[in-house]
Amino acid sequence: MELTQVAHAIWQLAFPVGHVYFVRLPDGYGLIDTAMPGSAPAILDALTQLGGHSQDLRQIVLTHSHIDHMGSAADLVAATGARVLAGAVDAPYIRGTAPEPQPVCTASERVLHEQIVAGFSEAYVRPLHHVPVDVELHDADTIDDWGEPVRILHVPGHTPGSIALHLPSSGVLFPGDIVATVEGRAILGPFNVNREQAIASFRRLASLEVEALCVPHGEPVFRGASEMLRAATPENDWV
Repeated sequence: MELTQVAHAIWQLAFPVGHVYFVRLPDGYGLIDTAMPGSAPAILDALTQLGGHSQDLRQIVLTHSHIDHMGSAADLVAATGARVLAGAVDAPYIRGTAPEPQPVCTASERVLHEQIVAGFSEAYVRPLHHVPVDVELHDADTIDDWGEPVRILHVPGHTPGSIALHLPSSGVLFPGDIVATVEGRAILGPFNVNREQAIASFRRLASLEVEALCVPHGEPVFRGASEMLRAATPENDWV
């Protein structure tokens, strides 16, 4: 696994499904999402490449409850003692105390979903372990121990409690699965529980001033992310 520096103090660790991002904090590192179950060894190895140790992973922020985002959170917490932060509405799904809502797929999304599920069945996918959520995040909350303010946005639609993280000072956005990239374009992420909400959330993110876009699926955008987001037509995606 290779680390790619996206912005100052931010690195992407790419996975076949669900990329993760490291953020250097004043007292260690934060992690945005955790990829599929079984990904913890690769994530900890990447932390070592950055010069950190397991105890230096302070925070894990989960953008939402899907398996390719929270899949290795429990293993990482056990190995590092990191705190888990997540959107308040998705917290019961992450803890395993409530059933996760299923997406309502368009015809083109169903085809893609079948391909992905077939790929899972052909590969060894470890079982998902739920994890406690230490901090429940709400819209307009801030994370204040990152060295710069981090604004939380509740962006429902992909899941009921999806969140995005906006770093206004450095112009970085972690959109979760509301936004993906393909062939140099920003598109609406597929497999949403509420398509109309997801489109509205996409438009909200497109109104921000953003230079770098740290997407979980597709290639990260290093500059000019606002222009890419505003040029997108999410209403036309996956129809």
